[in-house]
Amino acid sequence: MKPRAALGAIAFNVTMFGSGLLMSLYGLALVRLAPSRIPALGRAWARLCLAALKLFCGIDIVIEGAEHVPAGPAIIAAQHQSALDILVWLAVLPHPAFVLKQELLKLPLFGSLLVPAGMIPVDREGAAPALRKMIADSRAALASGRQVVIFPEGTRVAPGARAPLHGGIVALTRIADVPVIPAATDSGRRWGARSFGKTPGAVRVKLFPAMPAGQRREAVIAALTECFYEMGVGIARGAGGAATRRNS
Repeated sequence: MKPRAALGAIAFNVTMFGSGLLMSLYGLALVRLAPSRIPALGRAWARLCLAALKLFCGIDIVIEGAEHVPAGPAIIAAQHQSALDILVWLAVLPHPAFVLKQELLKLPLFGSLLVPAGMIPVDREGAAPALRKMIADSRAALASGRQVVIFPEGTRVAPGARAPLHGGIVALTRIADVPVIPAATDSGRRWGARSFGKTPGAVRVKLFPAMPAGQRREAVIAALTECFYEMGVGIARGAGGAATRRNS
């Protein structure tokens, strides 16, 4: 890694983790005083991190299909390549509720804010009872007007690689009459999994039109596979919607 890139990555990490620590401490106070303000705190942190990522590392976020960003309850079935994906959806969606692995609750400070923020932890070893709880929690989040974000791949997957899509997304498509919106990304090209270094350039996030409701499992998986791995995230020039850049 070149010295300038290394310094940029250091500056970004100091900003991300330093601000995360301060906001987590503030969030612990909000849990008692004003818990409804915790989601806004997370959104502010994500936007600060994206601004720092652009300033220090030269990474910009380009969104295609911004017209598909929901204002009300919806399910976002998102491709997952990088920790950057969390920041993007926190910043872009008005009121996201992430389906996330239960182990994250054990993170110092930050982990204790996830449930108060309305996130949906899942015990990945919990089989049917864990799935039922995830469905119940997601139903409650949707009923309150939130957007449920789920990563059907279940983990970060490197660019160009494929992973089997888990059935949790199929269960979610059956619990409520809300849009189910696929979203693809190439974030791993700029910020790899477990990678300290960052590669300058645009990260593309592409939202697709909502999938038809009431589809069988095979149809849901096939539609998401096409969006994630076959259509890709190239920015459309024409009928597919205008691309927008997110600078903060």
